[in-house]
Amino acid sequence: MDLAGKKILLGVTGSIAAYKSAELCRGLIKKGAEVKVVMTAHAVDFISPLTLSTLSQNQVLLDVHDGKQWNHHVELGLWADALLIAPATAHTIASLTQGLCNNLLLAVYLSARCPVFIAPAMDVDMWKHPSTQKNINELRQIGHEIIDPQSGFLASGLNGQGRLAEPEFIISYLEQKLTNTQRWQGKKILITSGPTKEAIDPVRFISNHSTGKMGKEIAENLEKDGAEIIFITGPTTILPTLSKSQIIKVESAEEMYQATLSHYPQVDIAIFTAAVADYTPQKKQIQKIKKQQDLLQLDLIKTKDIAYEMGKIKKTNQINIGFALETDNIIENAKQKLERKNFNFIVMNQANEEGAGFGFDTNIIRILKSDHHLEEYPLLSKKEVAQIISNNIYDLL
Repeated sequence: MDLAGKKILLGVTGSIAAYKSAELCRGLIKKGAEVKVVMTAHAVDFISPLTLSTLSQNQVLLDVHDGKQWNHHVELGLWADALLIAPATAHTIASLTQGLCNNLLLAVYLSARCPVFIAPAMDVDMWKHPSTQKNINELRQIGHEIIDPQSGFLASGLNGQGRLAEPEFIISYLEQKLTNTQRWQGKKILITSGPTKEAIDPVRFISNHSTGKMGKEIAENLEKDGAEIIFITGPTTILPTLSKSQIIKVESAEEMYQATLSHYPQVDIAIFTAAVADYTPQKKQIQKIKKQQDLLQLDLIKTKDIAYEMGKIKKTNQINIGFALETDNIIENAKQKLERKNFNFIVMNQANEEGAGFGFDTNIIRILKSDHHLEEYPLLSKKEVAQIISNNIYDLL
């Protein structure tokens, strides 16, 4: 329980996403945190104080005083190890930047000496409005943590960014910030990413639609927490921003295999996100093939299965994580890959699910563990998916 003993003050404001605060409160409790809840007057229109009181095992606080009791905002601000406002409406965010103090939550905010985490939730146009973005930037500048909203279908019927981040991601974010933010210190992690190009002739090749976005997010997430990254990438313009790690650029499946084989024995963890070509032309033409005959036949041969080959030489203290993009029979195919390639767990997604797969900033994943335990997640940003993967690897340790 990484939040064991942490005192979390949860502020709930008047957004339809307030219903998620119940799951958020329960998740924080399960992680060992002590939770007190402060609700605004409009928040009670969306979720009952009784629900949050039951889950938090503390009285929900609604105002500075209720006619019988004085709720001391200064004491609350000093009590908390973290103030989490989730969901945070555009109105509350504007009030935070202006230092307004017309409810208990704002009074607590102005009294708090602890880190402040803000998880916005609103319609897409409200989120993108210059006024909101100006307020968000001001809160970032004074050191507050903004947990960006997700993209997806909104209560208005529009589709765009504005959904409250999923409770699990918010909790993971707090864990990362409030506990050991350098939890991967001393660990060397190899990541393969992007597509490969298999040359047919000097100007043509076989490839796929992989952009490397998932690998990029994983690399940045892990290095931020102290890991040394060896990032082996096929041809793509999407590369991680790394300060102390190395990026190795390759073209073909064979080049990626050789680079991986060279570094794999020295790493603690290997994450195989690359979409490596399964086949390559048996013969690469030296000259450009002319457009002459109506039918051109290419003889293809299998490339080396990099994850499988590394799984054969995997040491007992190494962790291997696989990825599987499928179009059908996703679970059965993943189970076979999990066992054959000696993965500790495999991350699955389907190419035919909207918002998932190559080229998107979002993904819908399922994680299959070595004991065949399956965890399923909703549509998330790839940044959030990277955090979930990091947490699952950390759990193995």
